[in-house]
Amino acid sequence: MPAAIKIFVVALSLALDVFAVSVGVGVRGASRLTKLRIGIAFASAEMGMTLIGAGIGLVVGKLLGDITGYIGFIALLLLGIYMIVESRRESGGAGLDMSRGWGLFVAALSISLDSLGIGFSILYIGVSLPAALITIGAVSILATAAGLTLGRALGVRVGENAELLGGVVLALTGAAFILLKVLHAPGS
Repeated sequence: MPAAIKIFVVALSLALDVFAVSVGVGVRGASRLTKLRIGIAFASAEMGMTLIGAGIGLVVGKLLGDITGYIGFIALLLLGIYMIVESRRESGGAGLDMSRGWGLFVAALSISLDSLGIGFSILYIGVSLPAALITIGAVSILATAAGLTLGRALGVRVGENAELLGGVVLALTGAAFILLKVLHAPGS
């Protein structure tokens, strides 16, 4: 398989959770500047974790590789549950805003743990690390924009229940990714 196809397949697989989280975040609506900030944060997290994973290398990858995906997906599930709980509170507080600050950091970290696992093996699949990082970043930004746009369209339709819908989407995404990882785990 040509290196360009390998890189694109890796980038696309990493972008699926970016897209899903972006749909969940987008239901609240986001300005163009906010979309750009989220896209850059998500792409930076994906690229940074891939680079860190590549630096750590194969030895630690074999030790942590299988659990890093689970940790990220559990974080998504818990983030979704948190949003659901916050949407049902009567305090009217803002809850966790995943478009800035701590909320954006947690969301970016939760979606980038799979990139850490990819980073463990990226050097060994015969692709250029700089080309892989650029492709992963570009595909991540595109997935973020598409997810935020779709999420906004859903948010307009659900109105005041947008945070609840976002939480449900994130929780279901985390649960689905955990289930898929379990079903595709070696030895199962």
